[in-house]
Amino acid sequence: MRILLVEDDAALANALCSYLVAKAFVVDVAPSIAEARAALAAVQYAAVLLDLHLGDGDGLSLLPSVRALRDRPIVIVLTARDQVTDRIRGLDAGADDYLIKPYDPAELLARLRAVERRRSASSSPVLQLGKLEIDLARDLVRKDGIPVTLTQKEWALLRVMATRPDRIHTRENLADALYGFGDEADSNTLEVFISRLRRKLGRSHIQTLRGLGYRLSFSPEDEDE
Repeated sequence: MRILLVEDDAALANALCSYLVAKAFVVDVAPSIAEARAALAAVQYAAVLLDLHLGDGDGLSLLPSVRALRDRPIVIVLTARDQVTDRIRGLDAGADDYLIKPYDPAELLARLRAVERRRSASSSPVLQLGKLEIDLARDLVRKDGIPVTLTQKEWALLRVMATRPDRIHTRENLADALYGFGDEADSNTLEVFISRLRRKLGRSHIQTLRGLGYRLSFSPEDEDE
């Protein structure tokens, strides 16, 4: 899951990035509204974490640009403004949630996942694919009841597909979930991670739709080839 963090406090941005990256998220940081607009035009994000007090204006001015996107990301406002009127203004402007600074990163993570579930029309954080169980709330995968160990990148890739299991995910969409700005990746990296996931989860659980992309399969079969 790729996130845009719009925050001009470098120390706070670095600390939050480190926390979210450890939870298998990919995070890009934009310290200004102008840079955030440029990032949104270049990348399809799953979520935007938006500070309101920025050097070049009010963070809420970014929300029309977010709403105009065809596949609109989740928006969680992060701000020191604690008045009820400020919260109402943010939610009315199009934010999905609102968190007041200082906040516990674990609470942000819980809220991010809760909004993520609402947007994916799923009330449960657990996805069942035959003998495979994917628990998005606890970053846990079980196969036949036995935990499966995934690397950070493997989990980031699986999370995107599991959050929207009804969707065909393009190579570009999945690649965005793996790498942020400045990260290096060669052209066949995505296929390498897909192959590793298939070995660990079972080949039948990830479908390849030629010319379109990849999709999780709800088939109860679990063929390890």
